[in-house]
Amino acid sequence: QVQLVESGGGVVQAGGSLRLSCAPSGRTFSGNAMAWFRQAPGKEREFVAAISRSGGSTLYADSVKGRFTISRDNSKNTVFLQMNSLKPEDTAVYYCAATSGYYGSFYFPKREIYDYWGQGTQVTVSS
Repeated sequence: QVQLVESGGGVVQAGGSLRLSCAPSGRTFSGNAMAWFRQAPGKEREFVAAISRSGGSTLYADSVKGRFTISRDNSKNTVFLQMNSLKPEDTAVYYCAATSGYYGSFYFPKREIYDYWGQGTQVTVSS
């Protein structure tokens, strides 16, 4: 059983930065596309960013473009989300996801392509 484990969440003031990490635990796993989603209280889970296996293709939600950067280290099957210039509206539980399938970037925002999910890490941005 593969589980994804997120870390790096916390409380930060507006304008600050956080770096989230996500790595698999359990059996050996080589994910293809990996992504970050987030869910604020009372809202649906939404796409934040995704990256292809090679790292050559990335996609961002408009709300985070220019502030967040997704990257990955395939030697460790780890994906990162560097979050800069954080805003109170970025407050949410952030979830890591990975797919074992092969999808073009058009599909990255679609939750249904992801086979594996983490338990989430809380990010709180105070004003």
